[in-house]
Amino acid sequence: MTQISKIVTLALGAWLLLGGAARAADNLTVQLKWVVQAQFAGYYVAQAKGFYKDAGLNVTLKPGGPDIDPSQVLAAGGADVITEWMPAALAAREKGVPEVNIAQVFQRSGLELTCRKDSGIRTPADFKGKTLGVWFAGNEYPFLSWMAKLGYSTDGGPNGVTVLKQGFNVDPLLQKQAACISTMTYNEYWQLIEAGMKPSQLVVFKYQDEGVATLEDGLWTTESRIKDPLMRNRLARFVKASMRGWEYAIAHQPEAVNIIMAADTSGALGAPHQTRQLAEIAKLIEGTGKPGYLDYAAANRTVHVLLTGASKPVITHPPVGAWTHAVWDQAFAGKVASR
Repeated sequence: MTQISKIVTLALGAWLLLGGAARAADNLTVQLKWVVQAQFAGYYVAQAKGFYKDAGLNVTLKPGGPDIDPSQVLAAGGADVITEWMPAALAAREKGVPEVNIAQVFQRSGLELTCRKDSGIRTPADFKGKTLGVWFAGNEYPFLSWMAKLGYSTDGGPNGVTVLKQGFNVDPLLQKQAACISTMTYNEYWQLIEAGMKPSQLVVFKYQDEGVATLEDGLWTTESRIKDPLMRNRLARFVKASMRGWEYAIAHQPEAVNIIMAADTSGALGAPHQTRQLAEIAKLIEGTGKPGYLDYAAANRTVHVLLTGASKPVITHPPVGAWTHAVWDQAFAGKVASR
């Protein structure tokens, strides 16, 4: 090989190396709020169908669980994006975590308080003196705001309610340890039905109907990531590909359920339950015309609910800078570069 040939070969090798590096997918880590289930179908579908790959992303989806606080993971640098309920995110922000909502996937609340009819409960006035099951780890905030609005103490006694720290199951209602428990329209309510209870044996209070609904699954990142132009571009590609995944999941629900079942390594999921779950979740997402767009009015209603906690408000003042449309606008305004 001549010297010129060697130079050309080396130059070609360097060009190919640099070209390969330029084409390498950008990494992004996402901490989900809970375990693998249809609640996160859009992200798993986007991954399985190659939507993230098409956007030049290598996305790692980290399942959550009862001992995982997404906001803490975000603060510690364990994720670039988290899925989180707005009450928990705003409470964490007030405590110093600089998290910001960049997209709002669920437009309506799926949270409920489901009661045994044989407990005598028919209206919220009947909660007084009863034991109510409540999830914690950040999920208690909407409940505490609702009780404050009703004027009920959560410390027990005849003029208040007794709070049972509810595990992530429906056993307290089945075993009559509580008159009511926390459920989601797409999950625990149907676990009760699958366990043998009939709808006629239950009284359901939807937070949406009670005027105390707060925004649930949204996408949150940190202020510093949004300020970084390269990371903001990466986030915009992620938001757009994720909403593409959600649109596909809702339009092809049997296929989406199969993808969720394949992603579950625990073997605990059942396809019929996931099928029903996805159908219910679709009701919380659809209808905006702007997938993933945060309605500021809805965000402000959430803040209002959280501030009405009397002596124990979830947050003590309206948040500033807790949400932005900058990433969503970049995602859907045709301004997202491939890298």
